[in-house]
Parts: sequence; C-alpha cells; structure tokens
Amino acid sequence: MSNQPAMWHRPAPADDRDGNATDAQGDGEGDDEGSLGGSRPPAYQSPGYQSAGYQTPGYQTSGHQAPGYQTPGYQTPAFPSPADRRSAPPAPAPAPAPVPEEHEPRAGLDTTAVLPYAGSRASTRTRWLRAWMMTAPVDVLALLTPLLVTQQYWRGTLAMTVLTVIVFASGGLYRARRHVSFLDELPSLCGRLLAAASAVAIVAAMRHESAEYVFSFTRGVAASAGLVILGRAVTREFAIVARKRRWVEHNTIIVGSGPTAVELARLLRRYPQYGLRFVGCVDTPDGPSALPLIGSLDDLDSLVRLRECDVVIVADASCSETSLMEILARPRTAECDLWAATPLWGSRSHGDHIGAVPVVSIGDITLSGPQSALKRASDIAFASVALLLLSPVLLVCAVATLIDGGPGIFFYQERIGRHGRPFNIIKFRSMRPVDEHESQTNWSIANDRRVGPIGRIMRRTSLDELPQLWNILRGDMSVVGPRPERPYFVEKFSAEYPQYAMRHRVPVGLTGLAQVSGLRGDTPISDRARFDNYYIENWSLWLDVKVVLRTVTEVFRAGGR
Repeated sequence: MSNQPAMWHRPAPADDRDGNATDAQGDGEGDDEGSLGGSRPPAYQSPGYQSAGYQTPGYQTSGHQAPGYQTPGYQTPAFPSPADRRSAPPAPAPAPAPVPEEHEPRAGLDTTAVLPYAGSRASTRTRWLRAWMMTAPVDVLALLTPLLVTQQYWRGTLAMTVLTVIVFASGGLYRARRHVSFLDELPSLCGRLLAAASAVAIVAAMRHESAEYVFSFTRGVAASAGLVILGRAVTREFAIVARKRRWVEHNTIIVGSGPTAVELARLLRRYPQYGLRFVGCVDTPDGPSALPLIGSLDDLDSLVRLRECDVVIVADASCSETSLMEILARPRTAECDLWAATPLWGSRSHGDHIGAVPVVSIGDITLSGPQSALKRASDIAFASVALLLLSPVLLVCAVATLIDGGPGIFFYQERIGRHGRPFNIIKFRSMRPVDEHESQTNWSIANDRRVGPIGRIMRRTSLDELPQLWNILRGDMSVVGPRPERPYFVEKFSAEYPQYAMRHRVPVGLTGLAQVSGLRGDTPISDRARFDNYYIENWSLWLDVKVVLRTVTEVFRAGGR
C-alpha cells in the first residue's frame, strides 16, 4: 500500500489499465492504492477539489479519469506538435456579456448615484451659528488679556484690539471656510497681527518718549498676539470636531448633475468635516443627469425654503449663465452662502476647496444682513450732513428755478426702486412736460428747447438731483446704486436685456458706478446694466467712497446731461 494521500491520487500506469478497468468503470468502492487503509473518508473534500471519487482540478471523472484519457478504451487524444501550436491562429477572446439597458452607464459618466441623507438632531439647533461667532469673541478676549495684568496701557490695548479685528475682517479671517486648517491661515494671521501691532507701537512711541513705557507696552502686545494664535488653533480644532460629530452642519443644494456635482455630493457625504449636508441636486429637467434630482432650476427658490438650506453650490449646471444668475438672485436663494466649483482643474485657485475640487465664494449679491445695515447707516449719515452743508446751495437752486420757470420748483416723477417697488423721486424742475404721458415715455430732453438756461446749467452740474437727498433719508434711495428708471422703460429694458432686471436687487442710488464711468444720458443700456451689476456683486464701503469722490469731480467738470 502506498502512503500517498488521496488528494494526490494519480491515474494507473498504462500497463495496468486492463487490471483496473473494472474499478475505473464501476462504482468506485474497490480498493484504491491512493487511499489510506483501503477506505475513503466519508465526507472529506479539500478546497478546490470536487469529488464523487477524488476528482482533482482538471480531472473529469466518475472514477479516476486522468486528463487526456477517455473511457472506455482509454484512447489517448492526438496532441498538436510544437510547430503546429506556433502556426495556429490565436483563440478569439470571449465576447463580453451583454449589459441590460437599464444598467448601461451614461456616456462619460462612470459614476455611482449619491442619495441625500437625514440630518442630525443637533444640527437643527445650530443652523444659526456662523464661523465668526466663535472666532471673533476668542480673538477679542485674547487681545484684551493684558488688561488683567495692568491697566496702565488700556488705551493702547483697546486700540490694538479694534484695529486687529478690523484688519482680520478685511482679510477674510472671519469668513467660513469649507477646508478648515489652522496652518493654512497662520501666515495671514501673523502678517496682519504684525501690521496692527506695528501701527499701534509707532503711535505709542510718538506719544511717549519713555523707552521703558514703549518696551513694556510692546511686550504686552506680543503676549496678546501669541494668545490670538493659540486661540485660533483651539477654535479651528473645535470646529473640525464639531463638524465631524455633525453637531454643526448646513443643508446644501448642488446646482448641476454632471461629474463635478457627483464628486461634490460624494465628498460631502463621506467627509462631514466640511460642515455641509447634501440634500439633493437641481438642474434642467431635459439635461443629462447622473444624480437623482429633487427639482428643476426653477424650483430652487422654493426648495431652499422647504429644505431649510443655508448653502448653494453651483457645479456644472446645464443652462446659460444669464438664466442661472437670474435664478440665484431670487430672494430665498440670494440669502444663502453661494459657492461655485471652478471648472479649471489644476488652475492654482486661491479660494477654498472641497476634497480636490476648488470652490470660490460668490459675494453677497443682494447686500443683505450686516452689509445692508452698514450701507443704510452710511446713507443716513451722508444725507444728513449733505443736507446741512448744502442748504445754501439748495436755496439758491430753488430761487433760480422759481425765476426761470415760475411757481412749482419741484418735479415729482414715479420711478422703480428695490425689488420693483415704485416711489416718487424729487428733482428741481428744469422744464414743464406737456402731459404725464410725455413725462413717463420721453427718453431724453437733452436737446429740448423748452429747457431754459438755468435748467440746462443745473442739469449739466447735476444740481437738479440734490433734492433726492430727502429720498435717501426716507429710505427710497441710497447714495450710491443703480439709477432709478421710469416704469415704462423698466418694463421695456427688462424684456430686451436679461441682466437689466437684476439691477433692482439693491436700493437705487443718487449716483452710480455707471454714471461716473461715462454712461449717462443716451448711452447703451446693456453697458449700464453690466456696470450696475458689477457694483452690486463687488460692493464695499470703499467702493461707495470712490464713486462719491468721482461724482464730485464730474460735478465740477460739468459733465452731466
């Protein structure tokens, strides 16, 4: 008896085939030289070996059939020679199995659908939280810490605190970021802290001749700056932990349904540290979609309200830019934080990023919240001071208008303000229209002979616009903004120029960027709309100051109508 295991059973040699023919064709219950003790284990089957009689891989048998041996008769097949094998054509590759139509991927979209998921209970109570609500108080406390040691330098410490917060805010260090990293903002922190500390230290050195005083104050400033950096590291780490545990997350709708939208949805679901919860995609219903849509682009404003969304990310929407901006300017959508995924991969974008997808923040396109309050406060202050200082000029203009055209020195006309609300604008009268229809539909009176000499001078110097300071105090207008137009022309231009209606996202103005750029009177409406929308989307208090200064220059140059 051989001691070879059954799993390595080999076929009988050729000279012994006849003696084993019965076993080979029988029921396999005879003695087997490969078995242990002449019997086979009743239920033993080694991995990869299918056996009703010890069948090894490649051995098709009902009783020890070796490869190449066919029973009965054991006729050995003819094997090809090496030369025949070299000359034989290669076997054709097997055809791939057909894919059912319902499972065929769309062209260019080898993706897996990402479905929205339920939000956490804690996030519903923290939707109102914003990034600056945690970082700004910590910065202020760190900057005021030297007062706990000594109150000798309290003026300088307060000045340092106010200046640092202003510098941080202007540099975007209080804005929410998707990719939170303390090391990313460390260079900006250090640079702005150094600038603020240098300015305060120079003023302290000019006011105090004692070197000891300046040195002690500078030492306190350095300590507070170090605490600011430490506090920023702690707050950033806490923000990451809160996001990962989903204590804070903001509902997000993605505009688009292509590959970029799919990638963003996958990243938001997989990585909660971005602080965004994917609630669905919207796109044009007739465009190719790799994600399930929760609605069309026209439904975006209502979906933002129903899903309580705080963030809208524009990915790869299949619609024109004009139509998209019109939808994003709607009231509910415009209140959200707007982000755009830039299509230029590897373009060294200096904005934020979600995973490997660069995203940039779209500025507040409606001047809402703190920006609106700041602009309104500046309008009230400017109009009040201007009415007080220019009261003699207003009196002279009123008398001149009375002499030139008789009683009725003011001219009231209906104009369209913010969000399409009508109001009556006030001007010094420069001529008398024939009737109300002419007043509403006559585009330009630049060459009208009914305009007297005094009225022509006031129109060229824009002095006839000064009574609108009262409109500003009433809240009908702003100092700087798109110029208001009459209802007839608003309806006409809105139908002809898609971007014209978007001017009414903000209060109309006494002067505007388009006007100081030479677009007054009979100039292209499309250019005016482009300048006005640029002003809205890039608003800052300094931009208002620049427009006012350029307006004063135009008045002295008599560059009016």
